Amino acid sequence: MIVDLIIKNGTCVSHDKIFKADIAIKKGKIFKIGSLDHIKSKQTIDAKGMHILPGAFDSQCHFREPGGEHKEDLKSGSMAAVAGGITSIFDMPNNKPSITTEKLFKKKLALAKNRMFCEHAFYMGAEKDNVAEINKVEKLDGCCGIKIFVGSSTGTLLVSDFSDIGNIIKKTRKRVSLHSEEENLLNARKKYIKDNDVKSHIVWRNPLTALTSTKKLVAIANKLKKKIHILHITTKEEVALLAKNKKYVSFEITPQHVSFYAPDCYDKLGTYAQMNPPIRTIDHYKKLRWALKNSVVDVIGSDHAPHSKREKNQKYPNSPSGMPGVQTLLPVLLDLVAQKLITLNQVVQMTSYNVIKIFNIKNKGKLETGYDADFSIVDINKKHKITNAQILSKCKWTPYHGTTFQGKIIGTIIRGNKVYWKNKIVGKPQGLPIKFN
Repeated sequence: MIVDLIIKNGTCVSHDKIFKADIAIKKGKIFKIGSLDHIKSKQTIDAKGMHILPGAFDSQCHFREPGGEHKEDLKSGSMAAVAGGITSIFDMPNNKPSITTEKLFKKKLALAKNRMFCEHAFYMGAEKDNVAEINKVEKLDGCCGIKIFVGSSTGTLLVSDFSDIGNIIKKTRKRVSLHSEEENLLNARKKYIKDNDVKSHIVWRNPLTALTSTKKLVAIANKLKKKIHILHITTKEEVALLAKNKKYVSFEITPQHVSFYAPDCYDKLGTYAQMNPPIRTIDHYKKLRWALKNSVVDVIGSDHAPHSKREKNQKYPNSPSGMPGVQTLLPVLLDLVAQKLITLNQVVQMTSYNVIKIFNIKNKGKLETGYDADFSIVDINKKHKITNAQILSKCKWTPYHGTTFQGKIIGTIIRGNKVYWKNKIVGKPQGLPIKFN
């Protein structure tokens, strides 16, 4: 028996166990895991001293194409992803124009063809009256779900009326993911915005603007008995609420909200720390870290939202919200493993196992025979300093500039092909749309 690739001497990590095993790959799939004595291979990777994770997902990215290509595009964003050990991404629909029709969705899929290094799926953007268009798109390969902006953020997408939100959730098959901030409250609180004072961002978008919305969304999901997914949760009150409402509601947090807290982050980073929902005070930071440690959080997604330095250097509130994160998602998590806040198994739970369960993904995210041979290969003991110079995103900056992490990405393998290896992008962009059950 001859296979295409054998990865030998590595330590495999699944959501519930860690084990020594060799992996044989044939035609882009995992052929066998375990002892491979009678199998020969065209290629071999010696992964001694390394851990092999099922290919990690970043379930929340803004690759800015179409409409914002000066700060990111599908190709550059995918390069940053694979450099960070990410094999699959979900991209958001708040583009220019917003992705709200079948025609625009298919056009975006065409833009990705032969240009993205990672596997990819896109969100369909919800408007209050585009359910018919959503229904056409949600069964396509490459559609991960429906995105609703309950509160306004970057772009023009917004569905702020909760009866309209309930109607969309009721009439669609795919899971709906939501940016949860209450628009009426955001508008009423605009008086707290202070010119040239980025610290007023968290006064304006205070915890109540998020909690009020999230309470209403939980009530809708429970009433309709339909599953929803709430993105970038930031408050201790929401964590307490969502911990008790797991039947129909899954949620995610970002690495930034467990790495930084106010006011320190704004003193250090200024408008570069500005995002929606905002980075909050230390009590919220501690509760989010507690939620990570205790597996209350379902998914961790970077909310990779790059802006150019020129844009970020504008005075608040003219400075845009968002920061890059797809390349640093896994290094941040590996460092939290080194800090003993979470385990490697939990990293796999939040970046692959739970993602494939929540979004019904086919043939990815598990170290099992027959699954796609997607792997994030890491050295959990290696320390390295992250700098702006390493960032492959077009924005060329990271909030983690100058930070030393323990846990380094050695390689990213997609369908048995090296796409990133030892600090270099390898091969051509051959990422495919993700398939769903």
